[in-house]
Amino acid sequence: MKNNYRLILGAIITASLLAQPVANSATNTPAGAPAAATTKAPAAKAEKKKSAKKKSEKKAVAKKAPVAADLKTVPLVAGQAVVVASNVNVRGQAKLKSEVVTRLTKGASVTVLEEIVHNNSGPDEPSAWAKIILPQAVHVWVNTMFIEGTNKTVKPKKLKLRAGPGEEYSVLGMLKRGDAVKEMGAKGDWMEIEAPTDAYAFMAAQYLKQEVAVPPAVTIAEPPVTPATVTEPPTVAPATTEPPVTPGTNEPPAVTPATDEPPPKRIVQREGFVRGTFSIQAPSHFELISPDNRKTMNYLFTTSKDLDLRRYKGMRIIVTGEEALDERWPNMPVITIQKIQVLE
Repeated sequence: MKNNYRLILGAIITASLLAQPVANSATNTPAGAPAAATTKAPAAKAEKKKSAKKKSEKKAVAKKAPVAADLKTVPLVAGQAVVVASNVNVRGQAKLKSEVVTRLTKGASVTVLEEIVHNNSGPDEPSAWAKIILPQAVHVWVNTMFIEGTNKTVKPKKLKLRAGPGEEYSVLGMLKRGDAVKEMGAKGDWMEIEAPTDAYAFMAAQYLKQEVAVPPAVTIAEPPVTPATVTEPPTVAPATTEPPVTPGTNEPPAVTPATDEPPPKRIVQREGFVRGTFSIQAPSHFELISPDNRKTMNYLFTTSKDLDLRRYKGMRIIVTGEEALDERWPNMPVITIQKIQVLE
């Protein structure tokens, strides 16, 4: 009986010893390592795909950035011009504080005598003005004491034409001795007369447009081609692209590290009024003012030598360009202009 118990007990111990390796193989076998590796591999591939996608998106954004156009302003020249805005004031002098002698509608034609540009104009005042022939419907004024009553001719050597009945009005031209005048009305000691053909006035140049003369096309005759003897170039052995190997060294060739691509440019579109600034600390002499609160939104900057921003002062525009912060002026962004659209 005792022998039977011993045999049974031995069999139980042997079975338990055999069961331990099987359990350990189920929990601690190397089979788990490949499984973990298979779960990490797709994640690593996904990360690589995401980084590659981000780089491609950056490249796409950089390619879509608009290229700066050839910006320039065209000064007015003597000749015909067309008014491009409605109810444009024509003034007695080339400044905003001068009196208005008439108004012109959109599409009206005027004759430009010259363009005048002021360097010291006010922040909101246009710098470029057009001196034009006074429109025919506008009359001028002279003092009656300088007009001979019978023939209505000018008595002095020179007589100033005024925009109104008084010495405080602007001078719009000049008459000389013996010139006849046609009376249209009177007020006190002043006579209203028809304006001579050389009387003039002023208006902001920004409201005039002139047709640009296109030079005629020139055809250049190509010289005759003389057949030449063609000689075959000598055969050149293809150059090897393998790097030179220095005897006794096993070091690989140096690899230039890849440089990170610059961030894409920030291209914006802003609407506002152009105003001049005389601050020596500003990065530009021009700024864009909000039409809502009249506060400065951006400084305006151009790299084009042909774009005269003085001509846009006081105008409402839509400007497109690259917006960035300068480390010297961190509180006010600067727009490098790529396009300007003038609004009425």
